[in-house]
Amino acid sequence: MNDFIKIPEQRKGVLIGKEGSVKKELEKLTKTKIEVNEDISIEGESLNVIKAKDIIKAIGRGFSPEKAFKLMNEECQLVVISLGSETEKTIKRLMSRVIGRNGLSKRRIEMRTGTDISIYGKTISIIGNWKDVEKAEKAVEMILEGRPHSYVYKFLES
Repeated sequence: MNDFIKIPEQRKGVLIGKEGSVKKELEKLTKTKIEVNEDISIEGESLNVIKAKDIIKAIGRGFSPEKAFKLMNEECQLVVISLGSETEKTIKRLMSRVIGRNGLSKRRIEMRTGTDISIYGKTISIIGNWKDVEKAEKAVEMILEGRPHSYVYKFLES
């Protein structure tokens, strides 16, 4: 199977890594062949290509390679919440709500759900096991809907 994916230009260096280390590690773990050009092509067996594509997508959404490699675990998944339909001003306000003062809101959600959250571009992405990701996604959506942070934290504790 051969597939393609696009990631932001500024994230391609992270995908490649120092002297190609991240790309080589990804190819080794997923048993795929990856070419980084304008598009990123992934070649290998179907399931391996899908796994590599998820990891590349996570790196493209702002995760470090170490956090993205968690997706090698069958229990882990990546969820991307897009705010692309909002105006720039609204996106900035919503992202600020999710991040919280000095990153407190984002850290609380991560700590209480055991997930990793990346806020990059017009997206909020979450990596973790499926049950935890579901809870973190619900918490983020509640914040985006305008629910008070205290309400969201109580939800996370239940």
